[in-house]
Amino acid sequence: MSNSTVSRRGLLAAFAATMITAAPTASNAFGFLRGAGDIRRIRMYSGRTGESLDTVYWIEGKYVPEALKEINLFMRDWRTDQVTNIDPRTIDIATASHRLMGTNEPYMMLSGYRSPQTNAMLRSRSRGVAQNSLHIKGMAADLRLKSRSVSQMFAAASACNAGGVGQYNGSNFVHMDCGQVRTWRG
Repeated sequence: MSNSTVSRRGLLAAFAATMITAAPTASNAFGFLRGAGDIRRIRMYSGRTGESLDTVYWIEGKYVPEALKEINLFMRDWRTDQVTNIDPRTIDIATASHRLMGTNEPYMMLSGYRSPQTNAMLRSRSRGVAQNSLHIKGMAADLRLKSRSVSQMFAAASACNAGGVGQYNGSNFVHMDCGQVRTWRG
């Protein structure tokens, strides 16, 4: 069978099997995200602000500081306009997941950084918002794709085995964070 006849499902299954047989320890989990590539690019847009982001943030083993600043600004708390440093490991997980899904469509970012005030306000309106959310620490993103289902996004992010992944079918998004490896459905 030639490489061109391998299905995307087969690639995802092979990647997942590789992740299981070569499961990284916590200390090297993020270095293991080879699927993110030697050149890592993230593409997102925000329906809240109308802004877009298309940047190469990693080149040959090093993060690009200017690109990380651009990501920090893009992923700011749009309600308060507060900016924090986004943990680049979260971007690595999103990038590796995106590559696994084989799409060129940019992510729609629903939520990146949340100030403690914004998180408290959202928590008062919904049981699904954690009091100590990793969004407050700049370690999480809630993302959506039109071309992929929530289940497909969840499977790709889970296959990275590198952080937390939450599947929210009712709200049509997937939460990705660089905290402990865990999954849930909200």
